[in-house]
Amino acid sequence: MDRPAVKMLRKLCLAAIVVGLSFLAHAADCIPFQQAAQHVGEDKCIMGKVMRVKASKGVHFLDFCEDQMACPFTVVVFSHDLKDVGDVRRLAGRMIEIHGPVKLYQGRAEIILSRVSQVTGGTALLPPLPKEYDVENRGHYSAGHLYSKKLKPAKAKPNATATYDYDVESEPPE
Repeated sequence: MDRPAVKMLRKLCLAAIVVGLSFLAHAADCIPFQQAAQHVGEDKCIMGKVMRVKASKGVHFLDFCEDQMACPFTVVVFSHDLKDVGDVRRLAGRMIEIHGPVKLYQGRAEIILSRVSQVTGGTALLPPLPKEYDVENRGHYSAGHLYSKKLKPAKAKPNATATYDYDVESEPPE
């Protein structure tokens, strides 16, 4: 190889190493979800695998344990934030890192997810909600219909006794 190509290759390798180390340092700042309760009141990065995404009364919960009631941490997404966050249902089964203030609610630590930028890792790009997804209707897809059955207009039947001003065989009047 010629000398400029070797210099360029060294610079690229060095840049890749720096980026990789900064990623590892960033990941080292995240704590496992089991330790979240020890950091209530702090702005933290919490990491864990989302076991399931559950919706209840328009609010979505990201559960990190099989038994959600025994789990020490959860992520809450309110219905009015879904348009800014995206389709959180896609996070089920994935490792995520979530950034934000750790709060205590009913004895459990939680982070409220209100912006997609709070989620990092392999799932940073959440798809937007489907257009037919109705956030205000507690997660159901249909916004509803005014009538339960679609009314069809009645077809007009031709009148057999109708009279016309001209004869069929002659020219129509002008």
